[in-house]
Amino acid sequence: MKVSYDWLKTMVDVPEDPTELATEFIRTGTEVEAIDTVGEAFDNIVTAQVLSKEPHPDSDHMWVCMVDVGEHNVDADGNPAPLQVVCGAQNFEAGDHIVTALVGAELPGDIHIKKGKLRGVVSMGMNCSARELGLSSDHSGIMILPADAPVGMPIAQYLGTSDTVLDCEITPNRPDCLSMIGIAREVGAIYDRDYYVELPQIKAEVGRPTADEVSVEIADAELCDRYVARIVRNVKVGPSPEWLVQRLNACGVRPHNNIVDITNYVMMLTGQPLHAFDLSTFAERDGRRSVVVRAAHEGETFRTLDDVERTLAEGMALITDGERPVALAGVMGGMDSEIEDDTVDVLVESACFNAGRTSHTSRDLALISDASIRFERQVDETGCVNVANLTCALIEELAEGEVAPGYVDVYPAPHTIEPIELRLSRVHQMCGAPIEAAFIETALTRLGCTVVSHGEGEAMTFTVTPPTFRPDLPREIDLIEETLRLWGMGRVEATIPAAKNHIGGLTRDQRLTRKVGQILRACGMNETMNFSFAAPGDLEKINMTAEGRGCPVVLMNPLVAEQTEMRRSLIPGLLQSVAYNNAHGTANVQLYEIGTLFFGRENASAPKEREAVAGVLSGAMGDVSWNRKPTPLRFFDGKGIVEELLDQLRIPKVRFRVAEGENYAFLQPGRCAEVMSGGTVLGWVGEIHPDAREAYDIDIPVVAFELNLEALLKSAGEQAAYRELSQFPSVEHDLAIVVDEAVTCEDLERRITSAGGKLLCGVRLFDVYRDPVRVGLGKKSMAFALTYRAEDHTLTSEEVEKAHAKLIVKVCKATGGEIRS
Repeated sequence: MKVSYDWLKTMVDVPEDPTELATEFIRTGTEVEAIDTVGEAFDNIVTAQVLSKEPHPDSDHMWVCMVDVGEHNVDADGNPAPLQVVCGAQNFEAGDHIVTALVGAELPGDIHIKKGKLRGVVSMGMNCSARELGLSSDHSGIMILPADAPVGMPIAQYLGTSDTVLDCEITPNRPDCLSMIGIAREVGAIYDRDYYVELPQIKAEVGRPTADEVSVEIADAELCDRYVARIVRNVKVGPSPEWLVQRLNACGVRPHNNIVDITNYVMMLTGQPLHAFDLSTFAERDGRRSVVVRAAHEGETFRTLDDVERTLAEGMALITDGERPVALAGVMGGMDSEIEDDTVDVLVESACFNAGRTSHTSRDLALISDASIRFERQVDETGCVNVANLTCALIEELAEGEVAPGYVDVYPAPHTIEPIELRLSRVHQMCGAPIEAAFIETALTRLGCTVVSHGEGEAMTFTVTPPTFRPDLPREIDLIEETLRLWGMGRVEATIPAAKNHIGGLTRDQRLTRKVGQILRACGMNETMNFSFAAPGDLEKINMTAEGRGCPVVLMNPLVAEQTEMRRSLIPGLLQSVAYNNAHGTANVQLYEIGTLFFGRENASAPKEREAVAGVLSGAMGDVSWNRKPTPLRFFDGKGIVEELLDQLRIPKVRFRVAEGENYAFLQPGRCAEVMSGGTVLGWVGEIHPDAREAYDIDIPVVAFELNLEALLKSAGEQAAYRELSQFPSVEHDLAIVVDEAVTCEDLERRITSAGGKLLCGVRLFDVYRDPVRVGLGKKSMAFALTYRAEDHTLTSEEVEKAHAKLIVKVCKATGGEIRS
């Protein structure tokens, strides 16, 4: 929300220094991203005078002008001289005072002025129209200034349009602050001052009543909460007055014509989006015109104001004339019903469309507008009539329109607000600060609440009725938060929580959870934290089944349209992080997350929650250097990290089992495994399937793992008992055994360890060899380094040979293998 400081000054007393107000906004929860000066957009644009005007030698409609721009005069070679500018406008003569954009200027619409040639003639700038400067919709010719206008003065200084603008980031729960009135009210609450807004009133209503000419129908009550329509006849469409254009420019809205500019102005003033239709574009049936709000049909097309034909999905809200769509409700109007220069009669729409539907429509079509931003945060439906009247009054004043008597108001379910009991003792208890009762009453009243106090002392209570434009205040705790926000959280003194016979400390699970993070960071991974919300179908997107994950937990009031469920896996969020990093040029990504998963259950009051730890690895561990070329991260890198984690947590009987079946369709076959401790499945590790990667536009391999944190903590062992290092030497033997392809390394290691007895203290695979001729078809040779050692004496060769021979016999018998010579 761009807040014009000059406009705000007309509504409430503000500090002279805008940075002081910005500091107060930040203190009370409204982030100020920047403080800009609107006049800076007119850098290198100055007042000028035309010295001469000659026909272009190679054009029948362009002119070669010599233009005096004061101290900015310079010719093509850099010498002091009037500017030579080639101009195509026809409405000026030599001696006229105009506006010229110098080389280096940037005009609205991302137009950059450069030195160039037009049909062979050098041009050192551009003579500007009011529309090119963004000052009005007039593009009939260049902007002619009064004869006494100075020469060479910055246009912002001449017009007095320089204004300070606060670029405020409004949180989703504060739709009221997406308006100048809302900002003025907020300033009044912060500084305990009155705010005042003078709104024009309709002077006269003439002609046929609106209700006799227009009917309104809401075909689907879920799409629209209220719809108000008014008619203004015989309007004169033209440029808006300078004051209106300046305020729109300051708020970042480009002017079009007086009718459209009025609707945008009222939206910026009140926060209520409006739309003005050309009434003649609505089909007339039996002397009446119809407005019908209905849901779009699947595949229905509609051409919006940006001249793009869009294919709609079923359920998107449309405004029609009974048959033909004329607007995408709450998002954007249509090409066929926009206000044109020859528009005579205007239908003014002031409505309140469903927040969720508007949000889905806007994002599904990638069409975000000022209107949709406000509707998806919830517009105050109780103000629709007043806002429609204000718009008509301005059209009457600025476009000489004749306002038709009355209006049509379809309001199926009027909005009601229940009063809330606020306890002074509860305020003190929750805030930990002695906030005075008088401050509470004043602050809430300044915010628009109706407050009635009862009782005295700590037993005092308040009956508070929140205003309809504050849907974020339904509970006592919300009122307490508002009070503390204005009183100042920085004023709350830090105190130690009261406790008796109690010493603080971490629980076993908390200690182990922190240890999990430490181990993963030591393995080169970085911690990340994603939202607990997920998009519908995020599991299906990567072909991950929902088996064992319950049903989705759907949010009643999602903050973001794409995230309407609670997550059931950490992997989609982590893959999104990989995709984001890849898209921004970072291929080496090693991230882990510890978070909660939510599994819905039918006929249960609350979902089942489970803690999980997951990680993703892509690219390589480290960058290319002169003496090292990093190896791409693959399955065994992820498996190694999981093994290190389980080893550090001292989890017993760890083994890996081939992950197969539909449950693991999102993983690359042959490069994935279940992680087990005894008979308990702890999770999985593997390479993400290319199809799943493609769903996130990731074109490099990604290794991932997801483990049940609760199962990890439950299986984790205590610190191992101390063991002395052996004083006796070890003896090493190599064992190469040929087995079928179906025999896994894990099987062989377990057989070797079991057959080795007490003397075998180490088993390590160091080679795998396949050759159809030398080893055999369907066979593989696996070579292990075996370490023998006794704890109480030095082994003799006879002891080792005897133990080794016994091991070979047992292993070959158990696996069907044979020793490779």
